Amino acid sequence: MIKKEMIAMLLAGGQGSRLGVLTSKVAKPAVAFGGKYRIIDFPLSNCINSGVDTVGVLTQYQPLRLNSHIGIGIPWDLDRNIGGVTVLPPYEKSSNSEWYTGTANAIYQNLEYMESFNPEYVLILSGDHIYKMDYEVMLDFHKENGAEVTIAVMPVPMEEASRFGIMITDENRRITEFEEKPENPRSNLASMGIYIFNWKTLRDALVAMAEQPALDFGKHVIPYCHEKGAPLYAYEFNGYWKDVGTLSSYWEANMELIDIVPEFNLYEEYWKIYTKSDILPPQYISADSVVERSIIGEGTEIYGEVYNSVIGCGVTIGKGTVIRDFIIMNNTQIGDECVFDKAIIAENTTIGNKVTLGAGEEAQNETAPHIYNHGITTIGERSVIPDGVTIGKNSVVFGVTCAADYDNLTMASGKTLIKAGE
Repeated sequence: MIKKEMIAMLLAGGQGSRLGVLTSKVAKPAVAFGGKYRIIDFPLSNCINSGVDTVGVLTQYQPLRLNSHIGIGIPWDLDRNIGGVTVLPPYEKSSNSEWYTGTANAIYQNLEYMESFNPEYVLILSGDHIYKMDYEVMLDFHKENGAEVTIAVMPVPMEEASRFGIMITDENRRITEFEEKPENPRSNLASMGIYIFNWKTLRDALVAMAEQPALDFGKHVIPYCHEKGAPLYAYEFNGYWKDVGTLSSYWEANMELIDIVPEFNLYEEYWKIYTKSDILPPQYISADSVVERSIIGEGTEIYGEVYNSVIGCGVTIGKGTVIRDFIIMNNTQIGDECVFDKAIIAENTTIGNKVTLGAGEEAQNETAPHIYNHGITTIGERSVIPDGVTIGKNSVVFGVTCAADYDNLTMASGKTLIKAGE
């Protein structure tokens, strides 16, 4: 029988609704990041860099792009005869069929997959965080302490602690209590949603709690293990870790990549981030163009000016166009003489000539101020914006639009334009 010491289960089924139109056609872990990557590349690269060569990727919401990106795992060296990467969507069963209803329910529905590797340990990961972490070091900590469950934690500012699951530990880092999003936190050690379980402990807990609706690790499985007296330990992580769950944190994390001394470095030799790369020509930067402090993907052609921006692959930026503080995803075409300031443009979008994005003063978004804020203009994928249009801050456009969709070719700050059928 196959035996693996530790296998990873990567939860990648989430919609990521706080990313608005960026995730209306694609799962959050498949959203482009840092020019050439997708968010899921980071936990997958961590796995292979940590010597974990068996990864189950649990998908659900809009999985097509994620599935084709992962393929058989070649970029991460996860195309193995035994182990490797396996995409695990919900599937039809003889007795009852159901979608994954919670993080732990998704794992429970794949007990058979895990059983087939007869692992000693199971590593549970989220597919939507940007970080580098050696899971082997965490496993060593788990073994040294004789833990049955180890939870990766990160110190957060005390005033932000009420947003997280908080662990209270003794001097040996054994978890004595934990509180889910406490109003008055007694510790600042926040759960990162990264767990190592002894396989038997995990299996017993999942089977015992299987009937819980929307079975969840933080709410059900970990409290169950704690009540049973299983030793739970907190593994403290002090590196860079970013949950890119909102448009502003996604924009910030991209911008941090181009800092003079980036806090998160994509260029380290010893901890590479792997991704599926299309065969593209090199980027072309014309004699008249200006590029300052930016990441530019392969196959991109720049004829205008780009400052402080992250530009994906296969993008064209026209003559006389000036772009600042911008994220442009793959295969987007931008016309001539445009002026762009602080926005996110999703993949395969076409923008005409003389278009202005991020104009005027900020105003609250009229439909979803909790999503579209911080002055960022957002354009959804495969959108078309005609020549001469001016769009304000905190606005969102999604769909193939024409001049008639705009009031005098203008869209004020805080407006939403989502075409039917998108």
